[in-house]
Amino acid sequence: MQGSLSIERMCWLARVSRAGFYRSLEPLYGVQQDMELRSEMQRIALQNRCRYGYRRIKIELQERGFYVNRKRVLRLMREDNLLSVRPRKLVVTTQSRHSLQVYLNLARRMKLTGINQLWVADITYIRLQREFVYLAVILDAYSRKVIGWALDRSMTTALILTALHQALAERQPPPGLVHHSDRGVQYASAEYVQVLQQHGIQLSMSRAGNPYDNATCESWIKTLKVEEIYVNQYQDLEDLQGHTKEFIEQYYNRFRLHSALDYRSPEKFEQQLAAGPASDASAAAILSFSGQGEIYQCNGEQPLRPLPDSLP
Repeated sequence: MQGSLSIERMCWLARVSRAGFYRSLEPLYGVQQDMELRSEMQRIALQNRCRYGYRRIKIELQERGFYVNRKRVLRLMREDNLLSVRPRKLVVTTQSRHSLQVYLNLARRMKLTGINQLWVADITYIRLQREFVYLAVILDAYSRKVIGWALDRSMTTALILTALHQALAERQPPPGLVHHSDRGVQYASAEYVQVLQQHGIQLSMSRAGNPYDNATCESWIKTLKVEEIYVNQYQDLEDLQGHTKEFIEQYYNRFRLHSALDYRSPEKFEQQLAAGPASDASAAAILSFSGQGEIYQCNGEQPLRPLPDSLP
């Protein structure tokens, strides 16, 4: 305040912006500081193989002591040609026209409170120079961590079973876990369903033709292709296998900042979750059915509110 006038009022009378007024009070950014900022941005971009966009670059810069806003980071990245690679069009690989049983979509009714409550799974194709190969992946929907994956030349039930067995060996989940996927024939096969049921895992499937029901897995596939597949060329399946393993296990799970996790890596998020209050880590997911008023615990306990005598 200057007398009875606020800064906002004085800026309006002088026909200048408040941002410009506050900027004039700060010392000008020197050439040396500007070069240090650009150098650190290039270092971060190279360390992450140009996979990071300006939002994650900004978070990394702030953690390293550079206090800049996203607009400045975006402008400098554009000037230095550091912007990440743009995504390409995805191809549908789901074979949902089959006579096998389709299960109720439980995932869209769940409110997650911890890991090992909801796993999401999907299959995607990867084009090599002389052939197409297929990747099956399973993520923990709460931490976004990849807990199972497999590569093969054919899109069969054996492919997704390999990813499933890897996830089961790593997590050893308690009964009541929900496994969500699309309606593909591989996920509806008797062999795959039998393994899930043997481990007390409930099945959940997306609505027909609706990829948004499995958005977490679709988003991870886009990340893989944009940040790894599209920026490299692979000689064969073995070469792709090594690069994919490095991306998933050494980079994505351990170091890549995830916007949905408050810009933490999946492993760091799970470590902080485990170090938190025991009640938060052990709370069961909530499963609700809109329109009926019932809310169930996903671990098979009784409803939190009783069922009505008769359903409409």
